[in-house]
Amino acid sequence: MRRRAFLTTAGALTVLGATPAFAGGRRVLHVRPGDSVQAAVDAVTGADWTIVVHPGTYREVVNIPADKADLTLRGATRDPRDAVIVYDNANGTQKPDGSGTYGTAGSATFTSAAPGLTVHGLTLANDWLRADHPDITGTQAVAAYVTGDRSSFTQVRLLAHQDTLFADTTALTAFDRQYFRDCYIQGDVDFVFGRATAVFERCHFHTLDRDVTFRPEGMVFAPSTARANPHGFLALRGRVTSGAQDGAYKIARPWVPSYETTAWPSLVVRETELGPGIDAVAPYVTMREAYPWQSMRFREYRNTGPGAEITVPENRPQLTDTEAVSHTRAAYLGDWCP
Repeated sequence: MRRRAFLTTAGALTVLGATPAFAGGRRVLHVRPGDSVQAAVDAVTGADWTIVVHPGTYREVVNIPADKADLTLRGATRDPRDAVIVYDNANGTQKPDGSGTYGTAGSATFTSAAPGLTVHGLTLANDWLRADHPDITGTQAVAAYVTGDRSSFTQVRLLAHQDTLFADTTALTAFDRQYFRDCYIQGDVDFVFGRATAVFERCHFHTLDRDVTFRPEGMVFAPSTARANPHGFLALRGRVTSGAQDGAYKIARPWVPSYETTAWPSLVVRETELGPGIDAVAPYVTMREAYPWQSMRFREYRNTGPGAEITVPENRPQLTDTEAVSHTRAAYLGDWCP
């Protein structure tokens, strides 16, 4: 099998046996190789818990429900590569009980609906590969599906191919806020997508090379922002690199889901270095003809690099200096300061 070049895998998992410790008023659980991260999550009751994940690869699905509010999940070291949570379900993977396939959201290795979640110094990955499963057409394979308000990720690696990060909301009418800082996010098709109000500060987005002859090979963003939400995705002071040929990727395409046809996708990319992997001439593309990208809230501001060169101005809508004032971390996150 050709899979999982970016990971090494671990053996079987056993139930967590750690005893809670206390540090700075917070209750702490430690997870070590042979333990289960999910078992630690299940053991959490009430607020002010921290789960410390020690170096190792934890091959399991982790689900943090809404009642685990204000949970912190962090790696034990300063290097997010040391502690890896990984699994390999895809949209089209059959469930063991025969009840159907997982679907896109259900394929996620890491799922959280908990408000106030903090994740720091971990790798969250889905190492399912198309080449290993030519019979499966539902190739979305999510690393993290996040819906809770005030969800914060710092120094986290998010690794997959199609649909790596599903930054969504708890309900169609909710404007749940998410913050990603100093994260590394890797994928190919629509690998940062969803309805959340999400700020990506100093994040590194990396597009993978695909063994295909068509262009584009993929898109970095696919927002599906609710029409009533003034803020969608904001990427600032980051960079986009690529393992593919020059111009093989688009910055974004708008996702208007069949279950929310009133969506008005919003994306602002500002003060970000766009490498040569981005198609500078036509950096946006339409997903469905009924919803052309030109009618969406796509804007740029003071980007740099070969992928940011403005050769066809109508293909690169820019914010004015006055408009840029409304597209900052503070404007998007409001009264929440992670």
